[in-house]
Amino acid sequence: MGTPGEGLGRCSHALIRGVPESLASGESAGAGLPSLDLAKAQREHGVLGGKLRQRLGLQLLELPPEESLPLGPLLGDTAVIQGDTALITRPWSPSRRPEVDGVRKALQDLGLRIVEMGDENATLDGTDVLFTGREFFVGLSKWTNHRGAEIVADTFRDFAVSTVPVSGASHLRGLCGMGGPRTVVAGSSEAAQKAVRAMAVLTDHPYASLTLPDDAAADCLFLRPGLPGTSAFLLHRGGGDLPNSQEALQKLSDVTLVPVSCSELEKAGAGLSSLCLVLSTRPHC
Repeated sequence: MGTPGEGLGRCSHALIRGVPESLASGESAGAGLPSLDLAKAQREHGVLGGKLRQRLGLQLLELPPEESLPLGPLLGDTAVIQGDTALITRPWSPSRRPEVDGVRKALQDLGLRIVEMGDENATLDGTDVLFTGREFFVGLSKWTNHRGAEIVADTFRDFAVSTVPVSGASHLRGLCGMGGPRTVVAGSSEAAQKAVRAMAVLTDHPYASLTLPDDAAADCLFLRPGLPGTSAFLLHRGGGDLPNSQEALQKLSDVTLVPVSCSELEKAGAGLSSLCLVLSTRPHC
């Protein structure tokens, strides 16, 4: 099947959803989240879209904001995409489940094969799923259960799928991510380190590892836009958000670092990987 990482990050399109005014109040999200500066959150989101389109050269598809979906911009939780297949998730929070409808239609329009989660006992947030290029790790967390992980395995049968316990309120990708084709990056917290140790025991593939001072810094996106041989990028939280992790990120010498900010959106529970869906194949459009 080739070398680790060969299936990771080859992409041409990115999908995001605009920030609605309803996100400005934590109460409107029904989650007791703190209120945030709407204008700043929208600026952060706009800069992210600009980086995806202009710096990385992706075709950017932006769904309009929906006031009835205050957490709609966190569309990374709504689907797991690999190749031409998109698994539409079943978020843990019932209030978030309508978010999948617009994402499903957008992915259908791009020609992806859509797989639904029909089991009402299953829960799955997309940011609990980490694809390394050779295998999937699914975090068993507050948000994702064993049945959800089983459906990931049933959907992507060409890849090994392993489950990793995630403690606290984090998603797996809020603790660790891919910093390159063969490098796992992880935060320094006990929860993050425990997850990485579990992954090391479960995998048959060798990955280098890099520990970052901030867990949130490990929530990054390794991307290789375009054709083989083109530059690889790491979209990551910049120094304005997480200054303590920037020196460690510089050790990732085989990628071009592209910093962005989501400090305001973070107040609504957003990690970087939750704010976009990247298609790792060229869809039929």
